[in-house]
Amino acid sequence: MGTFFADVVEPARVAMEAGPTWYYIYDLLETLQIPVTLAHPLRTRAIAEAKVKTDKVDSTILAHLLRADLVPAAYIPPREIRDLRELLRYRAALVRLQTKVKNHVHAILLKHGYQAPVCDVFGVRGRAWLSTLPLRPVYQHSLHGFLQILDTLRGQIQSASRLIDQEAQATPLAQTLCTLPGVGHYTALLLLAEIGDIRRFPSPKHLVSYAGLAPTVHASGDRTRIGHISRQGSSWLRWILVEVSHHASRKPGRFQQLYQRLAKRKGPRIASVAVARELLTTTYWMLRHVH
Repeated sequence: MGTFFADVVEPARVAMEAGPTWYYIYDLLETLQIPVTLAHPLRTRAIAEAKVKTDKVDSTILAHLLRADLVPAAYIPPREIRDLRELLRYRAALVRLQTKVKNHVHAILLKHGYQAPVCDVFGVRGRAWLSTLPLRPVYQHSLHGFLQILDTLRGQIQSASRLIDQEAQATPLAQTLCTLPGVGHYTALLLLAEIGDIRRFPSPKHLVSYAGLAPTVHASGDRTRIGHISRQGSSWLRWILVEVSHHASRKPGRFQQLYQRLAKRKGPRIASVAVARELLTTTYWMLRHVH
């Protein structure tokens, strides 16, 4: 790639679509100090709506848009934020794998009609009970294998959690966010990593929209209809805020009051989303106050 750009006479600029491989290409171009514009996949209508769509046509359209400074750019966080995102998403992936393996163990128990005598099948007492089950060899082998995988995953999750705790303790902004109800080290760092530079959002409404928590609006003439949340934006940010809203709504305070008031009229799901929006708005002002 360095040889290719060495033959370019004018100072090079690059535009590319956001996709699974953009990290690798961006890192290479960053080392060459070549400016890169990452095209927002949902806003590049000239490419998305083209009747003839090939890589060559797409690249030509992107080049014309870049020349006219009309590329709808997506946010590219600094390298340290990208690395932090990878660590947080790595731990989340491990937890999801752990849940899948636990479900396989529960499936084995269901096939034999076993009801665990303890709440946590995977705790000390639960594991002791599992070791006494008279299973046929094929199921015994599967159960033993799944439990070994769980032990490995638990060790990897603990290792990742230690790194996250160290990072959070060394990050004053994370410590500030931990004062919110339901927010711990993992959640605080995930909020910071997904939001990035808070100054890129002019108002809390822009940040709420970025998280996909803003309701859709359909207006025609004098009629305006408010729909469901858009779900467009950072799925990670939206997910963690909804998770935190469940914890915040159970603790005495304004978030619980908001949840209880809306849950009576509109139901628990809408109330949880409203609490998530309020949490994100509070996060916005906390971060802006620091900056």
